[in-house]
Order: sequence, then structure tokens, then C-alpha cells
Amino acid sequence: MTITCFIKYEVDPYQKEAFEDYARNWNEAIPRCGADLIGYYAPHEGSATLAYGVYNIESLAAYEAYRARLKADPIGQANYEFAREKRFIRREDRTFLNLVTGLNQKGLSR
Repeated sequence: MTITCFIKYEVDPYQKEAFEDYARNWNEAIPRCGADLIGYYAPHEGSATLAYGVYNIESLAAYEAYRARLKADPIGQANYEFAREKRFIRREDRTFLNLVTGLNQKGLSR
């Protein structure tokens, strides 16, 4: 069974471009380290401070191994440092959810 990780970010509205660079930097590292990246979403209309990252992973145990690989990955390390230096992320929360209805990874309804 696959679980989906939703990362909710509170970002500095004056550094939206920095968050967008941060998000694009994960395109290579996240899949290489073992998660199925769905995407990152930056503020557009409405809230100027909410952003999201979404990916699928096999289980919470797989998530723990993935996080260790991501922290050791050169792109991952550089991206974490970029976020620390620029300080555009004010808050970050992770929630793990299970797909109940809708389309699964193969495009099939549940």
C-alpha cells in the first residue's frame, strides 16, 4: 500500500522565487532517493504564504530510509543548505494520508 506525504509550507511571500527554485531542485533528488514526486505547488492566488510538496512512498519504514538517503544526497544537502541560508521557509508540516477514492498511480479508480 502506498501512502502520500503532503508537506505544507508557510513561506515568506517576498521570497516566492526562492521557494520555486527550492522546489525545482527536488525534481531529481526525490525520485533518485526513493519517493514518487507528484509535485511542488507555490502560492499563486489567494494566500501568498502557503505552498505544498506532494509525493508517494511505500510505507513509513520506506519513508525513514528515503529521508536518510535524501540527507546524504549532494543535491539534497545543497537544497537544505539553500533553504537555511535564504530562510524563505517559515514553517513546514508533514501529513501522511492514504488514498481512499480517486485515481491511483496506475490511473485506476479506487
